[in-house]
Amino acid sequence: MRETAAEVAELQALMDAVYPRSTEHLRSIIKGRKRLSAAALVRALTGMCTVNLATVTARGEPRISAVDGHFLHARWVFTTSGSAAKARHLRARPAASIAYVDGERIGVFSHGDVEFLTAAHPDFAEIEEHLTKHYGSSPSSWGPDIVYGRLQPTWIVGYGEAEAR
Repeated sequence: MRETAAEVAELQALMDAVYPRSTEHLRSIIKGRKRLSAAALVRALTGMCTVNLATVTARGEPRISAVDGHFLHARWVFTTSGSAAKARHLRARPAASIAYVDGERIGVFSHGDVEFLTAAHPDFAEIEEHLTKHYGSSPSSWGPDIVYGRLQPTWIVGYGEAEAR
């Protein structure tokens, strides 16, 4: 968990703001003790999580693929090849959705815009260090055009088992 108290508070404020605007159907499923707090969410999302990343083609067709997601500072971070379809989609249309689901244990659904991080970005070094420690090598060394993406969430909800709180 790398989130600061301020980041957890900001995430909780976002979660509290979007939940009442969610559909009645979603609120009927994610409620009470099943609804995760921001603090529980960041505790549960440690290490690498295989997440589903949804993008949109130029024709407005949805596309989904799996990426290694890392929840750092209350945001999903991932890498991919710069030539991947998802990278092309996100460069043209940065709106995306990310979902992480592990059965009934936990589910996190988020929407927002993806930003690409370069070595010049102030957060890049910490992200690069985290990923290098996790994988044993820098993702930048995996190919000639590896890109780092981070979802800036505008909507996020999560459910989980009681012990995940």
